[in-house]
Amino acid sequence: MPAIRKARLDELDSIMPVYDKAKAYMQQSGNPNQWIGGYPSRETIAADILAGHCHVLETDDRKLAAVFAYIEGNDPTYSDIFDGAWLNDLPYAVVHRLASAGIMHDVARQCFLWCFGQCPNLRVDTHADNHTMRHILESLGFSRCGIILTHNGTPRIAYQKTLDINTKK
Repeated sequence: MPAIRKARLDELDSIMPVYDKAKAYMQQSGNPNQWIGGYPSRETIAADILAGHCHVLETDDRKLAAVFAYIEGNDPTYSDIFDGAWLNDLPYAVVHRLASAGIMHDVARQCFLWCFGQCPNLRVDTHADNHTMRHILESLGFSRCGIILTHNGTPRIAYQKTLDINTKK
């Protein structure tokens, strides 16, 4: 059964090609402006790993199927939202830098389900041209909440979903 666990620093050489593959997919699917200029860099991912934020999804035979950052707590770029509002002000977790190795179906769903198992209130942002991620988020029941600005000032569409604690939906 596929499993999600924290990434290790000695896996960095296996993780970075997953991001390279995701960048190539973005370019080919009409999203040429999201992960550019070397982002996410090796240093960014190493910092995620050292902070305990970087997680990997492994296949049954322990191949790396996906990588993502799961971060609990307030994200400074989410403090200001334009053209909308967050669904609530409850404590939340953020999912950043989700990338698939392209070797397994439904990895984003599996990653988000795992994240909801850690925190019932998730926030995510993505580029307007990232139609794949927007479709995934909307199909999983995330609500489009507005626009946030990243650290470098570029706009991103902000999404949020809060599970009903009683029903887990």
